[in-house]
Amino acid sequence: MGKSQRRKAGGDQFDSSDADSVSSISTGLLELANDTECLNSQEFELEKYIDDLYEKRGSTREKALSRLVDAFEGHVLLKFVENKFITLLNQYINSIKRGSTKEACLASRAIENNAHEIMEESVSHLSQALISGSDAQKKSSVLDCLAVVTFIGAIDLAETEISLKAMWQVIYPKSGPNVGLVKKLPSTVLAVAISAWSFLLTTISGWRINPDNWKESVAFLSTLLEDNDRSVRVAAGEAIALFFELGILDLHRSDHIDIDSLNHEVLKHGMLTYMQSMKAKILAKANDLSVEAGGKGTDKKNLNDQRDLFQKILDYVQTGECPEISLKISSKHGLLRASTWTQTIRLNFLKRFLGRGFLKHAQDNELLHDLFNFEQDKTVSLSSIEKKISRSEGDKGRTQKMKKDRKLAQERKRGHLITQEE
Repeated sequence: MGKSQRRKAGGDQFDSSDADSVSSISTGLLELANDTECLNSQEFELEKYIDDLYEKRGSTREKALSRLVDAFEGHVLLKFVENKFITLLNQYINSIKRGSTKEACLASRAIENNAHEIMEESVSHLSQALISGSDAQKKSSVLDCLAVVTFIGAIDLAETEISLKAMWQVIYPKSGPNVGLVKKLPSTVLAVAISAWSFLLTTISGWRINPDNWKESVAFLSTLLEDNDRSVRVAAGEAIALFFELGILDLHRSDHIDIDSLNHEVLKHGMLTYMQSMKAKILAKANDLSVEAGGKGTDKKNLNDQRDLFQKILDYVQTGECPEISLKISSKHGLLRASTWTQTIRLNFLKRFLGRGFLKHAQDNELLHDLFNFEQDKTVSLSSIEKKISRSEGDKGRTQKMKKDRKLAQERKRGHLITQEE
């Protein structure tokens, strides 16, 4: 009897607003449990795809790689990859070395996690694939892969330079050991190679740069501004814009250039004179490309992109200000901003490389937030359960307000009826 009375008393003190709150929080916790169950199910599927990478049938491996790529592009699964990276890496490398073109491309795309370990294990295999392979699509995928694993995994300039050199030998075959054996690259591969090389080159700004090491790059890229393919001209233009930002084409204005490495005044004077002459040549060509007329059948978008890029380069050299790019991620997330040539080149590369997965990574991948000026909505930083509870509290507040409004309306109605009766 007493227990029943106490339960009844407690029930009298437990009002409907508290019930609404508990119901909302319970719903939030249930949703969280469902999310966890979904994640466990997803990891089970990924384990199955990894097992399929050991199959002898190439089509089975291709399908598994495709599923893994989709999973990594659609979700930021860093913890899963950390636990499986050795297994994944071994199978990815086997696919690059022995698989079909499609399989090698998928494997190259899948390698982008677990930074330094993957870089140490894969760079030599990827570099060899660039030399031995002739398939254009496979070479493009390997170039992108090499750029990404080195960008994330390299810990010093020496490691970065190894990959830069391997990629440069694809762009400018005369710089490599197999000059007579190298065929001219298709324009699509050349544009990808320059884009990937420029992306990796953005990482050297933290080190002192010997200008003598970049004479060949400046000279060859300047000739590509006259290439017949517009995508090659644009890719070369972006690389040259980065040279201006790094001070390679403006030696006396840069904090990154180690001009003292040229330990003789004659060498210093010669380098300054050479870079000044190259700067004048490049700016003259940039001016032509910024106002190029389009002929019949010209792709207007590509032409406008070219004009816009080279006009921005001219403006940057004159004012020192790089145009800012703002990219809205979603209604719930903030803006991603690129305000330097370094950031612009990184943004363009990652959008192309990640494809449909870029938006998801821009929302959730902290690496991208560190690379750009990322302005995130304050509520996004809350944990999942905090966001669910926050929504629950918001629901409770709205419920209480609605009840209060109804109560006030009823009181006003009763007051109006009493007045009428009087």
